[in-house]
Amino acid sequence: MAHRKIGMGIGSTLKIWAKRVKRDGVTLWFAGKHPKTPWYAKALGLFVVAYALSPIDLIPDFIPVLGYVDDVLLLPGLIWLTLRLLPPDVLADCRGQADAWMQAKGAKPRSMAGAVLVVALWLAAGAACGCGCGRWVEG
Repeated sequence: MAHRKIGMGIGSTLKIWAKRVKRDGVTLWFAGKHPKTPWYAKALGLFVVAYALSPIDLIPDFIPVLGYVDDVLLLPGLIWLTLRLLPPDVLADCRGQADAWMQAKGAKPRSMAGAVLVVALWLAAGAACGCGCGRWVEG
């Protein structure tokens, strides 16, 4: 019986954590438009939001273990870092806007720019590998 309560506690904790990550991703979207957001926070936030809203993952989920690293570690870590760069008043204002937006819309938005960014990163990595392998074969 005690195990069942612990399991339920972990499940509800994970749901709360996932909702916060989702809300904070939308918070970064609003922070990118806020006039008091520092340029470096906007730059990092733009990358994080584009990646978070992209329908394509940097590391595809079908790759065992590694496929979920970006969803479980990389993305929340980048969101946390970007939020730390925001002034407290900007963070509070943008979180309020994010909460209101999520109540009205219910789902996270999608970004084609994010998908293009991920595809461009994969193409750049492929080109770099191609150049490196070509030199390795020649030398």
